[in-house]
Amino acid sequence: MSTHAEALHGPDEQHGPPTANQSSRVDARTLGMLLFIGSEIMLFGSFFAAYFFVRVVNPSAPSTWPPPPYEFPVFVAGVNTCILVTSSFTMHWALQSIKRGQRNAFLAGMVLTFLMGLAFLCTQAIEYLNVGFNTGSGAFASVFFGLTGLHGAHVAVGLSLLLMVTIRGFRGHYSPEHHHGVELPGIYWHFVDVMWIVVYSTVYLL
Repeated sequence: MSTHAEALHGPDEQHGPPTANQSSRVDARTLGMLLFIGSEIMLFGSFFAAYFFVRVVNPSAPSTWPPPPYEFPVFVAGVNTCILVTSSFTMHWALQSIKRGQRNAFLAGMVLTFLMGLAFLCTQAIEYLNVGFNTGSGAFASVFFGLTGLHGAHVAVGLSLLLMVTIRGFRGHYSPEHHHGVELPGIYWHFVDVMWIVVYSTVYLL
């Protein structure tokens, strides 16, 4: 039977679908995440465009930012920024640890990253409750809640990814040879951190 099949199809014929052609040197999964992040940058760009219109282009924009008597909690947001930036280092530590086969260090890095991300989100929620204005307080409040809220939503998505990675890590799902499940959420988390630095610098400090 096998001789007959070889005569019809050849001995080296591959069964099933052919191997996908990969024209890029970048792994397809990593490339997909980078393209997704590119689309997210454009989304944030539209919110920044609204911010700069309200702040600079609009002729009726107030001369001070935010307009009196409101104030942004710059110090609290600065502490939150330090927390989020530190979480990028622990995420990097976790990834490098699993690449070296250091499972305990990897799990410690993931837990620390998740806890710091959760602390950031909880602090932002407390900030919203005590900031002294709401979305109906003016255009400045709309862009403030729009930009920081958009970023907070991305942090929430990132936390869900980190939680999934942490749970799978405790179940032993990653190894030095198979760590893309850690690397891709890590790329997303670094993007969230960098974007917050831009939001904090633009909204709170400028």
